[in-house]
Amino acid sequence: MASNEEQKFQVRNLELSDKSKGFIELLRQLTTCDSVSDKDFEDRFMELQSRAEDHQVFVIEDDRSGKIVATGSVFIERKFIRNCGKVGHIEDVVVDSNARGLHLGKKLINSLTDYAHYVGCYKVILDCSVDNKAFYEKCGYKQKEIQMVKYFI
Repeated sequence: MASNEEQKFQVRNLELSDKSKGFIELLRQLTTCDSVSDKDFEDRFMELQSRAEDHQVFVIEDDRSGKIVATGSVFIERKFIRNCGKVGHIEDVVVDSNARGLHLGKKLINSLTDYAHYVGCYKVILDCSVDNKAFYEKCGYKQKEIQMVKYFI
C-alpha cells in the first residue's frame, strides 16, 4: 500500500485545469515566464496534446493544497542515425521552493526518463546548471561534453 506521502505526490500528465493550480507561477521559479492568457494556455495545451507521443509534460500536484508543486517535460527527437532512432530531451524541470527536499525532483526525472525509454529512445539528455549537476548525477545522469546556446530574444 502506498504511504501518505506517496499518495499526496503522484506524477501525472499536465491537465488543462492545471493553469489555475499554479502551473505558470511554478514555471516562474525556473525562468522568465510572462503572463499566459487562458486562451493561449488552452491553445498550447491542445497543440501539445496533438503531439502527445512526442511531447509529454508531467506534473506533481499536492493533493492537500491542490497546487502543482513540480513539473518537467520530455520531447522526443526522431533521428536518421542509430537506425532512425529516437532521443528524449528533458526540459523545464522545476520543484516548488516550498516542496524541495521531498524527493519530488527525482520522482519526476525518473518518470520522464522512463517515458523516453518506453517510447524507444536510445538515450535521454538534459541541460542543467553546474549547481544542479550533483542532483542529476544522483538520478543516474553523467556529464558529457558541453552545451552551447544562441538566443534570438
